[in-house]
Amino acid sequence: MLARWVMNKEIARYLQKIGVDSRFVSILDDRIVVNNLRYSRFSRAREEIFYHKFPEIVVTRSKVFQRIATRASRNLKAALKPKDKVALIRDKDCASLTLYAVLEPYTRKYGIKIIKARSWEELDHLNVDKVALAFDLDYEVQALLEKMLNGDKISLESGRTSSDDYQLIYPLVNIPRDWIHSWTNSEDITCTEDEWEGMAAEMVQFLSSFIPDVREKMYKSALFLKENELKS
Repeated sequence: MLARWVMNKEIARYLQKIGVDSRFVSILDDRIVVNNLRYSRFSRAREEIFYHKFPEIVVTRSKVFQRIATRASRNLKAALKPKDKVALIRDKDCASLTLYAVLEPYTRKYGIKIIKARSWEELDHLNVDKVALAFDLDYEVQALLEKMLNGDKISLESGRTSSDDYQLIYPLVNIPRDWIHSWTNSEDITCTEDEWEGMAAEMVQFLSSFIPDVREKMYKSALFLKENELKS
C-alpha cells in the first residue's frame, strides 16, 4: 500500500512537471483516467512524454467517465472540505471502484485523505470526518419506488447525512448505473455489477422505455419535495 502511494505521488509530480494538471485526472493502480480533458491539459504530445517515463501506466480519455466526474463534482463541491479524512467501504463492486476513481483527484484538489475500510465495523476504529457511499441514481430511484409501493413516506436515501461521529456523502447519487457499467466495461475493469431485483427495478426499466431521463426526473421531484418540506 505504501509503495503504491509513493508511486502515485511520483506520477502526480511528473504530470505537473510536464504541464498536466493532476487535479483533473484519476491516478489508479495501473492507469490514469482523465476527468476533464480541457482542464487537465493532457495532450497527446504530453502523453507521449509521459510514456517515456512510465511505459507501464495506461492513459485513458473515456468520455463517459468524464461525464461521471463532471456530475459527481457538483455533489463533491458542496460535500468536501480541505483536508477531510474520507472513508469508503472497500469491495469489488463497480460503483465502489468508480467512487474511488472519482474521489482520487480530490487528494490533490482539496488535500483530502482517502481511507479504505473493509467493513462498517472497521469504521468504528478509524478517525474519519466523512464516509462516502456508492449509492448511484438507480439505487436512489428504486428505493423511492419501493417506498411508494409499500405505502411508506417518500424520502431520499441520500437524505441521511450523518451517522455516529461522521457525515455521510453521496458523490454518485446523480450518476446513472449504466454510465458506471459502460465505463468499467470499456476499461476491462473486473468488478461486480450491482443489480436491484424486484417490482421497483422492473418499474424503472419499464418507465425508462417511455419517458426520457425518467430516473433524473424522479430524483429531481423527490429533491423538490424535500426542499419544500424543509421550508414549511
